[in-house]
Amino acid sequence: MNLAPADLRKQGSDYDLPIALAILAADRRIEVMPAMVAAGELALDGDLRSSGNALAASVLGARLGLPTLVAQEPAGRVATVAGSRVFAPGDLREAIDLVADGLISEPVKPDIGSIDESEVPDLTDVAGQAIARRALEIAAAGGHHLLLHGPPGAGKTMLAQRMPGILPRLRPAEAVEVALIRSNAGIGEELSAVPPIRSPHHTATRAALVGGGSGLPTPGEISLAHRGVLFLDELAEFPRSHLDALRQPLEEGRVVISRQGATVSFPASFQLVAATNPCPCGYWGDRRRPCSCPPAMRERYRTRVSGPLLDRFDLSVGVRALSPAEYGSKRAESSAVVAARVSSARGIQRDRGRLNRDQAEVTIDAAARAFLVEAIDRGAITARGAAKIQRVARTIADLAAESRVREEHVAEALALRGGW
Repeated sequence: MNLAPADLRKQGSDYDLPIALAILAADRRIEVMPAMVAAGELALDGDLRSSGNALAASVLGARLGLPTLVAQEPAGRVATVAGSRVFAPGDLREAIDLVADGLISEPVKPDIGSIDESEVPDLTDVAGQAIARRALEIAAAGGHHLLLHGPPGAGKTMLAQRMPGILPRLRPAEAVEVALIRSNAGIGEELSAVPPIRSPHHTATRAALVGGGSGLPTPGEISLAHRGVLFLDELAEFPRSHLDALRQPLEEGRVVISRQGATVSFPASFQLVAATNPCPCGYWGDRRRPCSCPPAMRERYRTRVSGPLLDRFDLSVGVRALSPAEYGSKRAESSAVVAARVSSARGIQRDRGRLNRDQAEVTIDAAARAFLVEAIDRGAITARGAAKIQRVARTIADLAAESRVREEHVAEALALRGGW
């Protein structure tokens, strides 16, 4: 029985079952020990229980082409891993019998119903805000990063929380990947088809945000938001050093954390959605309530977010306070209607091989290019900003099911990249 490498910390009770089987094999209670992956906690009466690594064991078994032994409770769920053969004894005696027979019995059948399809907040709850809703749809369709700015109570947080409801559902392999990250962080391994959304508080530590900790590194919020949304409310309240630590993961889709004796790479392909007030009091530019902040204070507040990070946002949209007429107006489209358009646009991008956010080059027609060059000439955007506008314009064209990126698509993309 070997727990090499010795310098890698071992923890948890999932070693109970493999250790017990190894002891029994050494004592000749099991004649031939087949190659397998086993994980589970043993109670004092021999019952087999799950302690949080059944999904990882199933993934490992599928990759190695080996059968997997886990407890009964998570067996149907972890059997959904493609290529896995999962067996679920109720106690140690059943495990011994299964192993002694060479694991030739019928494996557990996948429980597809174990993949959660729970509902998320719906866009019909949002009154008015047509421009912000449009920006949310474009961001979801192309995977673009979105900044919402405006006074308190305008609906910035409400809009951001509805982003997962219009994103395409995760495929089974993606749901497993997200669940493995959650399991590694010690917060459960439930499978869900709904893209994750994480909303860390601005007092979170840098390690909690990007990952780390003492000893073996653990995933941070940016990894827990993998294939989903990282929502940073009150963006300017986060320490600037924490925000700047997001710049590299945003570009690379992963984060590498080094500690003494261990270097770990965690996936971090997330969509960044942020909300901020225009100033400390929140009412700069509001026509109905005067701002109480001196100009110098407003300027300091804005510089708390670095220019390079702000440049990562493909869309920057003002969310104004609703008028009484808008608040009482008829509710707009539901998330399901918007999600159908987003799914169609994502399908077009899958045919190209990548999201528009990650496109290296976008082809636009002559009139659209002339419009973009004019915007650069008058200093409205930089060269990097022009590239982002082209990608957003490509998404707008995809939502309209048009193959060409025309001038009106570029104009809308430029309008939705307003400054904060």
